[in-house]
Order: sequence, then C-alpha cells, then structure tokens
Amino acid sequence: MNITKKRQNVAFWALQFIGWGFINLISIFVLKKVSVEFILYSVVVGTGIGIFSTSVLRWYLKRNISFDSFGIQDLGKVIVSVLAGSLLFGLLNIAFGYIYVKFGPTLTTEETQLFKHYDSVWIQVLNALFLIGAWVITYLVIKLLLKLNRDRIERLELNTNLKQAQLDTLKGQINPHFMFNSLNNIRGLMLEDVEKSREMLTKLSEILRYSLTKNNINSISVAEELEVVDNYIDLSKIQFENRLEFIKNVDEDTLDLSIPPMIIQLLIENAIKHGISNLKQGGKIVLEIKKENGQLQIGVRNTGKLKVSKNSTQLGIKNIRQRLHLLYAERASFTLDEEADEVVANIKIPLSA
Repeated sequence: MNITKKRQNVAFWALQFIGWGFINLISIFVLKKVSVEFILYSVVVGTGIGIFSTSVLRWYLKRNISFDSFGIQDLGKVIVSVLAGSLLFGLLNIAFGYIYVKFGPTLTTEETQLFKHYDSVWIQVLNALFLIGAWVITYLVIKLLLKLNRDRIERLELNTNLKQAQLDTLKGQINPHFMFNSLNNIRGLMLEDVEKSREMLTKLSEILRYSLTKNNINSISVAEELEVVDNYIDLSKIQFENRLEFIKNVDEDTLDLSIPPMIIQLLIENAIKHGISNLKQGGKIVLEIKKENGQLQIGVRNTGKLKVSKNSTQLGIKNIRQRLHLLYAERASFTLDEEADEVVANIKIPLSA
C-alpha cells in the first residue's frame, strides 16, 4: 500500500468517527432529562452502528462499483446497496434498542417516548435511509473529486514527460544538424589550407563541447549562448573571409537572462546557410538582444532573400518554433520576414515564468 492509499484510509476512518460521533452528539444535545447511561448508549452504540453499517457498504462499493466507467448498472448497484445498508442500519438499531429497553436502566418519560417505535422496522429503515443515503452521496462525491484530481495529476505528469521527451528529441537534432554543416565546410578546405582546417576543427570542438555539456538543460544565460555564437562566427569567417560581416548589439542587462540553449546559434546558422552563403559578394548579419515590454527580444537580421530551396528541410526553423512552444506555449513568439533585401528573424520570450 503506497503513502497516498494509507493517507486516504486514515482520512476515511477519521471522518467516520468524527461524522457519526457528531451526528449522535447533536441528537443528545437537543434532548432534555435523559440519563448518563442513555447518553453513553446513544453516542457509543449509535456511532458504532453507523461506522459498522457504512464500512460494510464501503467494502461492497469498492469491489462492485467501477468509478472509472460509471454506468446504469453501477447506479443500480448503488441504489440496492443503499437499501441494504439502510436495512442493516435499522435492524442493528432495533436489536440494540431492545437490549437497552429490556436490560438497561429504568427509562425516563422522554426516553420512553424516544423508544416508542424502536421495534418498528419500517420507521427504523426509513430513518436509516436518510442517513445512509446522505453518507453514500458524500462518499461518491469524494471519490469523484479524488478521481478527478488523480486524473489531473496523471495528465500533468504525462504532459511533462511528453514535453521532456520532445525537448530531448529536438535537442538531439541540433548537434547532427550543426555537425553536418561544419564538417562539410572543413572537408572543402582540407586540401586547400591545412592551417585553416585545423583552426576550424579547434573552433568546432569548442562548440561541440558546449552543445554536449548543455544538452541536458532547458535554459542557459544569454552570456553563455553568446560564447558559442562567437565561436560559430569565428568558424564561419575562416570559410567566408571578407564576405561575412557580423555586428552584435546586446544590452548589458540581458546577459544574465535565461534562454533555451543554442537558439541564437541556430538563428545565426540559418542566416549564414540560407543567406550569406548564397551571395557571391557575401553580406552582413546583425544580432540585437534587448528587453522591451516585459519580454526578451532577440533579433537576427541578415542580407538575403527569404526563399526556401527545394532540398531544404528547414530543420533549424522548425526546431526553434517547437522548442519555444514546448517551453513557453503561447507566451513566446518567433517570426521570419523579408524586409528591404534583408531577412529578419525575431524571437520574443517572456521575462517572467
């Protein structure tokens, strides 16, 4: 039995004693001129009968009622169990009432009036029907609320696990995608310039070390992300030489803010791969990071046209959109537009969780 089940059982028995004890105490307080023996009888025996009858009823309901798929048959079983429980409750009251009347102390006038119909089965059962019916309704409502809460927790856990699995898959796409592009660049220079190839390998190893160490987290600081961006730019400049110009405008108060790892690097990578690399004269990339309107705004602007080649999988762009959605839902946004011979990518991330 797990901790939750134990707590539920403790709560059930505590409510049983408190509830039935309270009902029987209330019935005593409204009476006058009754003996101490009668009070003890009413509280102890009355509470015992209530607890015993409803505990048997609970045992039956737990074994015969499907709370996950409650239907007409289950409703019929509940009605029958209420009638049976009421009959048991009434008969027990008759039995103990008979014992008290025959073998107990002499009854006062008020006590005699109370026991006037103690041996009437129908009166006792009808009285029990009200109490047992109220108990069953309360029991079913509590079971329903517990089930709804359990289902909500299970859905949250499922969504959390699903999101984490999706994030892990998306992270796994980053490294092969980046490695493929970089290794192709190194292969192209290997026979032309060995020193440049070695320098590119050094930069690549630094970037891969970063991506591997950050692969198990969902957020890093802007400053950490900019380190890998600088390495990537240095790596790219070896290939493009004077054809690549990089401008970085980053507000100082954004450096400690958290962002998903490698999300800026992906923007820069796409700007180079789909923009600068397609221009013979090269071009310019401008990175801007600032806080505005309660959001962290990341903008990458590059020379080029917003057109997708037939062979492009747009893996980087899809990756960015999916990661932002998984981490921030509708609170984050990503846009990609063309403005005056430039491609502009903008990411907006909420500053508060």
